[in-house]
Amino acid sequence: MTKIGKSLFFVALAGVTVFAGCKKNSNKLLTVGATPEPHAAILNLLVDDLAQEGFTLKVQEFTDYVVPNEAVESEQILANYFQHLPYMESFNKERGFHLVSVAGIHIEPLALYSNKVKAAADLQDGATIAIPNDPTNEGRALLLLQSAGFITISDAAGLEAVPSDIVENKKNFKFREIEAASLPRVLDDVDAAVINGNYALPAGLNASRDGLIVEGSDSPYVNVLCVKDGMQNDERVRALVKALTSQKVRDYIEQQYPNGEVIAVF
Repeated sequence: MTKIGKSLFFVALAGVTVFAGCKKNSNKLLTVGATPEPHAAILNLLVDDLAQEGFTLKVQEFTDYVVPNEAVESEQILANYFQHLPYMESFNKERGFHLVSVAGIHIEPLALYSNKVKAAADLQDGATIAIPNDPTNEGRALLLLQSAGFITISDAAGLEAVPSDIVENKKNFKFREIEAASLPRVLDDVDAAVINGNYALPAGLNASRDGLIVEGSDSPYVNVLCVKDGMQNDERVRALVKALTSQKVRDYIEQQYPNGEVIAVF
């Protein structure tokens, strides 16, 4: 082989080596979609820990409940952490997606909030209540109101109840179905609103302090780490599950949310 040929060979070999190295490093990338609080905050705790194991955790924040599932299904991101199990299962059924839970992490108690009354009993006849408009959280909100004795829902409705499933409405509440992320912003326009924890917290609302009715800790609505079916045994996913269910995360949740706004379940 000539000197020029040898030089070209080693340049090509170096290029292949660099490409292979980049490909190897990219396989250590963990891109996870999350809503800001508490999900993204919890994930960001783990960036350095995962880096020590050779993984690069990139947290991509979303402010809605649809796009992060679409991103996992289309494999734009590896995983997401924002939703509870009934919502994920409903999403799969409606969209034909293949999302699976690989770990249950925490519960965020749902609560009824108001800027107009100090107690649920003070809500007047005909009051307007804002509730989430996505199927499972809407049903969850109505079940919360049922637990307080305000309404009765048809037994056939299950977890996906909607206002038309109400068979008794003792105070003739009117319901406004609104996107979950917008609920804190409409509190001044309605008599009360049922708000998910991950949207209540950034708005400065504390379930134990401000909630007129608060969901119990026995709630089935556990927030999960979600991936596309087939990715459950990916080494990145296994590393993330281990980190998310660590004592460090449990301690953070207990210290950051001492009044039960977020409850670890692992």
